[in-house]
Amino acid sequence: MSDVETRSFVESARRENRAAIEAAGVPAFAYAFQRSHLAADAIAEYERGGQAEGPDVAVAGRLVAWRPKGKVAFGHVEDASGRIQIYLRQDQLGAAWTLAEHLDLDDHVGVRGTLMRTRAGEITVRGAELTLLAKSLRPLPRGKTQVADDGSVRTFGGLHDPEVRFRQRYADLAVHPEVREIFRLRARVTRYIRRYLDERGFLEVETPVLQPLYGGAAAQPFVTHHNALDMPLYLRIADELYLKRLLVGGLERVYEIGHDFRNEGMDRTHNPEFTMLEWYMAYADYQVIAGMAEELLRGLVREITGGEAVERDGVALDFGRPFARVGFVDGIREHAGIDVLAADEPDMRAALLRSGVPADTAATFTGGKLVDEVFKAFLEPHLVQPTFVFDYPRVLSPLAKTHRTDRRLTERFELFVLGRELANAFSELNDPDDQRARFEDQVRLRQAGDLDAQHYDADFIRALEYGMPPAGGIGIGIDRLMMLLADQPSIRDVILFPAMRPEG
Repeated sequence: MSDVETRSFVESARRENRAAIEAAGVPAFAYAFQRSHLAADAIAEYERGGQAEGPDVAVAGRLVAWRPKGKVAFGHVEDASGRIQIYLRQDQLGAAWTLAEHLDLDDHVGVRGTLMRTRAGEITVRGAELTLLAKSLRPLPRGKTQVADDGSVRTFGGLHDPEVRFRQRYADLAVHPEVREIFRLRARVTRYIRRYLDERGFLEVETPVLQPLYGGAAAQPFVTHHNALDMPLYLRIADELYLKRLLVGGLERVYEIGHDFRNEGMDRTHNPEFTMLEWYMAYADYQVIAGMAEELLRGLVREITGGEAVERDGVALDFGRPFARVGFVDGIREHAGIDVLAADEPDMRAALLRSGVPADTAATFTGGKLVDEVFKAFLEPHLVQPTFVFDYPRVLSPLAKTHRTDRRLTERFELFVLGRELANAFSELNDPDDQRARFEDQVRLRQAGDLDAQHYDADFIRALEYGMPPAGGIGIGIDRLMMLLADQPSIRDVILFPAMRPEG
């Protein structure tokens, strides 16, 4: 029998069980159940009591093991806290035994009864009442496990294909407790970030996701149409320009944790929908923001791991010592042997060729994109330990303040770990005339074919003309941060429902 035929047979048998249950007057899908204990809490309460007979409890969850035998049955019910064994007998359940005879693995059930310890030593609920809460009509892809002589465990079948796991995340979560832990960890991370910023006087805000003009980053947007206004709208590519408008309005410390959207390719570190943390602080500069970012990440690592070092990809990453600091221009000069502020485009393309970039690819890079590709080829691979790269050329930073000692540069840093960017920060540009000129440069780049260049945002210029205080701001990619903290190889491993091609 093929896998498809087997699945069809099993699903048919489950529907027959549903029909039998409903014929007996029992609904296959309940409305609610009053649970008294989670599994772990029930077990802990029995252990504290120290008696052969424990308290009465009501537990509920998914039936993850089911072993009926004659007039008795054992099983395990799993909830958010773990598993607990249940023991059912026909003479105790009475008419409800009909329900027990038609249960299937993965059904959601509620069991009321008394805690006891079996002869094998396992704490168990001796059921006096059994309630079906939801019938499982399709078996979860759990697979079969086998314990070898050396104690190792092998699983056959089950849900292993990454494409299927990401597409059917509900099944992935149901059969893989370790995946559930990744997303519990994600919630802990965002709670910590909120606590860190709230304690320092920051206000959490919400800015528009649908925007009449997108900006704040170099990226292409998703476009939609508003029927009532008969106008195009864009899903935001960054939160920056609206958050800085709030600084103009007198909200001096603001942050947002929200979704941004970029209509670009997907790979191990990119998903078209992603989560960003951005915060902006009046009267601060990028040095202040760097200190906060370092403090935040060190505290997060300590919160999650209990220490200040983690091992990833065979590398011991030390978040306890001061983060390394590298100059953008100096770092490239050290590793590529060229000064990107003085080199012409042929020199930079020649450097890319030496690094292994194909000639036809290198020929497509110009201006700021060419400088950025030289950085990626020569400096980025060396940024393994937590490292700040400071002072980017103006051509790469249309929203950052001009460097106070070298007008060819801007006061900008990015934070890298394991060669991946985690954060991008500026001393924010607050001179409206300078910002206007930068936007005009971006418009010329768009006209020359750079679709990632930013639009001219007249309303943002107007806001700056009212006066924005000096400020520092930062964006931190929550998904990439989670890849690091949860030790996951792909961004899709840390997003509950990543973007996927349609089935079929």
